[in-house]
Amino acid sequence: MDGISGNIDLVMRLMSASAERARVIASNVANENTPGYRRQVVRFEELLGDTLARGGDVGRVSPRVEEDTSTPARADGNNVVMELELNASRQNRLLYETYSQILQTHFDLLKAGIESGH
Repeated sequence: MDGISGNIDLVMRLMSASAERARVIASNVANENTPGYRRQVVRFEELLGDTLARGGDVGRVSPRVEEDTSTPARADGNNVVMELELNASRQNRLLYETYSQILQTHFDLLKAGIESGH
C-alpha cells in the first residue's frame, strides 16, 4: 500500500474489522445462555501494530476471530459476561466513529485540494 489509496484502504479495513467485531459481539450476546458457548473476540488493531513493529506488510493482515480463553467459564461452560460485551460494544462504537471521522477528514482535505486547484 502506498500514498492516498493505501491510507484509504487501511481505514476501510479498520472499519470493516470494527463491523466484524460488532457482529461477533452480537453473537456473544445472543449466546449468553447457551451452555458450552465460548465468547469470541476479533483481533485486528493489535495484529496491525505487531506487523508494523516487525516492519511487515500490513496489507496482508486480516481480522482474526478467536475464542476468548482469558474469561473464566461458568458451571455450564459458557464464558459470556454481559458487562464485558457492553464495554466491548461501546469501545467498538468509539473506534468505528473515530475511523469514520478520519476517513471523512481525509476526503474533506482531498476535496479542498481539488477545489483550490492544487
